[in-house]
Amino acid sequence: MNRLFITAFCLTILVIVGVASAVSGQTVSGSIGNGTVARGGTARGTVVLSIPAGLHVNSNRPDSEYAIPTSVRVTTIGGSRVSGVTYPRGKNKKFQFSNDLINVYDGRVSFPFTVTVPRGFRGNVVRVRAVVRFQACTDEVCYAPRSQEVTLTARIR
Repeated sequence: MNRLFITAFCLTILVIVGVASAVSGQTVSGSIGNGTVARGGTARGTVVLSIPAGLHVNSNRPDSEYAIPTSVRVTTIGGSRVSGVTYPRGKNKKFQFSNDLINVYDGRVSFPFTVTVPRGFRGNVVRVRAVVRFQACTDEVCYAPRSQEVTLTARIR
């Protein structure tokens, strides 16, 4: 009996760890231009959300009142400016847990934006902070929403 309890307990822990690993498998990365920006110029920045196979996240317009949309908030650290985060179209999919089609992202999703560096910018590096908030789901269940942050940098030329 004791051995059965220990085996069941260990299997439960493995399942919990496996689910936690799957949910935390999303990564946020990105870049600004080709790593450099001209003083007084603009560059395209990109935030990238990588979603592991078997998972998806709701798009920024999931078309379901219960689905939490993905959001990307980009702010500058210093005197540069950012504008215009663009959300790509998602894919409409049907899942077991909903009667409605839900618009989702899967795989690798890019969110472009623009960085402007004023002529009078002081410093040699521009820094941009990006926070991506998303709700990861399998085809059967959705997990609690979470946020991931990344700091993107580019040298000033």
